[in-house]
Amino acid sequence: MPYQTVALIGKPQHEAIHDSLILLAKYLLDRGCKVIVEDTLSAVLSGFPHEVSNLVNIGKEADLAVVVGGDGSMLGAARVLSRFDIHVVGVNRGNLGFLTDIHPDEMTQKLDMIFNGECVVEERFLLEVGVFRHEKLKSNNAAVNEVVLHHGKVAHMMEFEIYIDDQFVFSQRSDGLIVATPTGSTAYSLSAGGPIIMPTLDTLTLVPMFPHTLSSRPIVVDANSTISMKVSKVNSDSLQVSCDSHIVLPVLPGDEIKINKSREKLTLVHPKGYDYFNVLRSKLSWGSKLY
Repeated sequence: MPYQTVALIGKPQHEAIHDSLILLAKYLLDRGCKVIVEDTLSAVLSGFPHEVSNLVNIGKEADLAVVVGGDGSMLGAARVLSRFDIHVVGVNRGNLGFLTDIHPDEMTQKLDMIFNGECVVEERFLLEVGVFRHEKLKSNNAAVNEVVLHHGKVAHMMEFEIYIDDQFVFSQRSDGLIVATPTGSTAYSLSAGGPIIMPTLDTLTLVPMFPHTLSSRPIVVDANSTISMKVSKVNSDSLQVSCDSHIVLPVLPGDEIKINKSREKLTLVHPKGYDYFNVLRSKLSWGSKLY
């Protein structure tokens, strides 16, 4: 891959990533790459020649972005970088690392493979969510993993109705609902009992959160559907919609939340040998082969 301008992204308050960033900067400069550093990281790499920029300009200028951190760092960057023609790779300095799959000890070897074209490139779709009040859009944002309707108070039920492409599906009393992408099927949705969905599938999963009925189960639907959640007027206030647990949109009783597949896609690049099921076995501690 002809990556000439490479950006480094991460969280400066996590000291564990500093060594990785310094090693990456040296590696990229030795390769003759132009290095752009996210503005919050500039002080960490003060000893290396680099440009400083925000995520939007990184998306416009860089060919490749290396995110150093956990999946949370990747999600924050992905919501912005998905708007641009840029490849993104993750170095795992977090916990699970479903999206940041390169181990810090193997950075240079794995990046050698990527620069030599020995890599797997895949696209992950995002979700767009809008909160409507009296049919007027009040707020909106995007999510890589999931959109969650939930109460602002802990263990507090709400009532809402679900429509798919304007067809009534069910009404529910529960703590909320998770609408997850295949990427997000191994995140919050998984802990709530949702299915694991291969990233190549064009589907969404709707996972009720502690529903007040035993017959309520997760549903897998076409990702090109419009999901609508109509919040009952009998609810108390303090309702919220969260995007990837990062962005919070306020919701009032009577509001309608609409979720659609975004036209923007996140382009991830993995070193050759990347295997989704190997990631699952490793991260979820599944059993290995018997023989």
